[in-house]
Amino acid sequence: MQAAQQIRNGGRLSALLLVFGLLLAATVQASAQTGAGLGASARVDPGGVLLRSDHGALELRLPLSMPVPWRARVLASPPRLVVDLNTVDWRSLSAESLRRGWGPAVRDLRLGQGGDGWARLVIDLAGPYRLEQATLERVEDTGAATLRLELSRTPGHDFEASVQDEAAFTARHGDALLHPEPATPPLAPSATRPLVVMLDPGHGGFDPGAEAAGLRESDLMLGFARELREALLRAGGFEVAMTRDADIFVSLHGRIRAARAAGADVFLSLHADALPDGLAAGATIYSLSEEASDRSAAVLAERHDRSDLLAGVDLSRAEDAIADVLMSMAQRENRPRTDALAERLIGAIRDKGLRLHRRPHQSGAFSVLRAPDVPSLLIELGFMSNPRDLERLQDPAWRRDMQTAIVEGLRAWAEADAAEAPLRRR
Repeated sequence: MQAAQQIRNGGRLSALLLVFGLLLAATVQASAQTGAGLGASARVDPGGVLLRSDHGALELRLPLSMPVPWRARVLASPPRLVVDLNTVDWRSLSAESLRRGWGPAVRDLRLGQGGDGWARLVIDLAGPYRLEQATLERVEDTGAATLRLELSRTPGHDFEASVQDEAAFTARHGDALLHPEPATPPLAPSATRPLVVMLDPGHGGFDPGAEAAGLRESDLMLGFARELREALLRAGGFEVAMTRDADIFVSLHGRIRAARAAGADVFLSLHADALPDGLAAGATIYSLSEEASDRSAAVLAERHDRSDLLAGVDLSRAEDAIADVLMSMAQRENRPRTDALAERLIGAIRDKGLRLHRRPHQSGAFSVLRAPDVPSLLIELGFMSNPRDLERLQDPAWRRDMQTAIVEGLRAWAEADAAEAPLRRR
């Protein structure tokens, strides 16, 4: 009954997405049953795993082949440590290997692989413990990482308070990429609720993106995204999430999952690439298309996917044929909204007198834009291979003007999209 009501209220696009979601869930569940999960990419090095404890402390060390989104929480009734890791495959690790020498603080443990891309480790504690340290340490030259957690015994009367404090603790230590809870499909933007914007600073971690004059694209985009987030929040009417808020690697599919989990209305991937000829200049906005609008768009799309291949992410996974067709249909249904968003942003950038590429709206097969129900664009703010663009990217005044243009473009699109929403509901 509820699903039928959603179909009636949402029109053809909602119906397609509902069916697509059911098919994808079935595909993911089947994949998880084989032990792989969807998008599982990080491996655990069993030789470096450490779990030890005494009556006053517990230490956990998990070496991973690459950094991943993560969360660590202590829960009560009964006391237990819950560790969630995204795109991690447990197959190289067994619960039995963890049980060796775990010490008196641990009663039992179990490993699980969810169908949503998240893997979970649950450690049942012998008493009240609280998190003291939680870090994901990266090895820059290899791309590997190690999750380190330290817990200490706490008096029983302080335990409930410490558990309540864990949300803030987790936000400080694990929120760089934390989007653990799946969200319901996003509602159509309206004047009665904020527009949820997902900002995606390109590259990160061992994938710095383009480099020029000692600067890295990943650093420039993270700084720009943080400033844009503040500009949107100051403007009012926006809620903002980010796929990363630290210099860490995120897979392309992890970025899409983050947008879906945040209930994003809009997904903006921020870049400042370099092209071999060095001639490209000015801001360019890319939307999704299987056929690249020109050779430069094809080169950029190939380069962006290559970062996932270097991280060991399999981009060639076969999807259910029916689900693939339904996703393509949903993307086509959503394309007019995406194109309208691109034109609003281009218009706002032009109105600010900022440099645009001679063909400001282009398209390509960018994997990061493949969310079927979220208008998604890749914004090349400029090209680091062009000296003038590189100078602009470092200019605080230019960045403020560009951020203002993006805010104004988003607001104009949201108002127009809300006005047109009733026409899409059939």
